[in-house]
Amino acid sequence: MGNALEALAAILRLAYSGELAAALAYRGHWQSVRDPDERARIRQIEEEEWHHRDLVGGMLARIGMEPSPARERRASAVGRTLALFCGVGGWLAPMYGAGRLERRNIVEYETAARLAVRAGRPEFADCLLTMAEVEWDHEQYFRSRVLTHRLADRLPMWPAPPPRSEIRASFERELHHTISPS
Repeated sequence: MGNALEALAAILRLAYSGELAAALAYRGHWQSVRDPDERARIRQIEEEEWHHRDLVGGMLARIGMEPSPARERRASAVGRTLALFCGVGGWLAPMYGAGRLERRNIVEYETAARLAVRAGRPEFADCLLTMAEVEWDHEQYFRSRVLTHRLADRLPMWPAPPPRSEIRASFERELHHTISPS
């Protein structure tokens, strides 16, 4: 259980700082787009990233851990740089980059939920799975936007995630298998 708790702490620290970078980048992203519907949706995504950061910070505190100051500084610098880039880099690159990032975040939160159970913190699992589902929604939004671009057929798209319902279904299958192996 000790190794699982260490792994959980590590992934939560990554997620906590990652949410900072994402929220800062999305602030610049929504401010750079012209379409009012896109602006509103990306602003909502920024707010959801701040909420995730609060939730992950609470989990870190409950396991007696703190964020990494070095990682926080780096995340702040990356997020602010990406925010500036959104204002000058055109529409496609931020949409594409956000979609790829959100795809990775789905897996990060799924992994964290599994680690939480192994680390003796099953009460974290539902929240982490919910965050994975929200990240899935974000990925779908950015994917849908990228696919509307005239160059979409020339872009190497990142792998699509499994259906949203599979986030909890795969977790339950693994949990059931762990509790009662066949």
